Amino acid sequence: MAFSGTLQKCKMCDKTVYVVDLLSADGVNYHKSCFKCSHCKGTLSISNYSSLEGVLYCKPHFEQLFKETGSFNKSFQLPPKSADKQHDLARAPSKLSSLFSGTQDKCATCYKTAYPLEKVTVEGESYHKSCFKCSHGGCPLTPSTYAALDGILYCKHHFAQLFKEKGNYNHLIKTASMKRNAALIPAEEAAADPS
Repeated sequence: MAFSGTLQKCKMCDKTVYVVDLLSADGVNYHKSCFKCSHCKGTLSISNYSSLEGVLYCKPHFEQLFKETGSFNKSFQLPPKSADKQHDLARAPSKLSSLFSGTQDKCATCYKTAYPLEKVTVEGESYHKSCFKCSHGGCPLTPSTYAALDGILYCKHHFAQLFKEKGNYNHLIKTASMKRNAALIPAEEAAADPS
C-alpha cells in the first residue's frame, strides 16, 4: 500500500501538509517550518504565538504592535527599503553604546582621546582618571580634592604646602608656564596622531 497525499494545504505556502509536518493553530493548517512570525520571521510554536486576522506574530512583536499603534487593528509601519540605511545612520546611539564610542574629548594632560567611561571633567577640561593627579606629588585627585593654578593640577595638601614655602604662588605660576610650554610639543604630536 503506497502512502497517499492529504487534501490539507499549508496556509502560508499552499503546499500539501503531511501528518508528520502538520501544525494546526486556530483551525488552520501549517507546515511546522512555515509557522513563523510575519514581522521577524522567527519560528513559532503553539505556546508562543499570537494571531490577528490570520496574521501570525510572536508574542513580543504582537505586544510591540499594540504599543506602536495603540491597537491591534493596524500593522507595523515599515520604512521604505531605501530609507532603511538612512534611518539607521540618522538614529541616535543608545546611552550604553555612547559609553564605548569615540569622542572628540582629549585629555588635558596626555592629549589622547578620553572616552566617557574613563574620563573626569573639571573646569571644562577632560582628563583620564589615571591622568587626573597632582603635578607636584603625583597624588590621585577627585573633583573634590584638587586645586588648579593656570591649568596645572595640585592636591589641596601640596597646593597649601607650596604657598607656605614662599608666601605666594608666583613661583608656581612660573613653573606652570614652563610646564605648559613643555606640554605644547607633545600636544602638537598628539594632534598629528589620530588615536
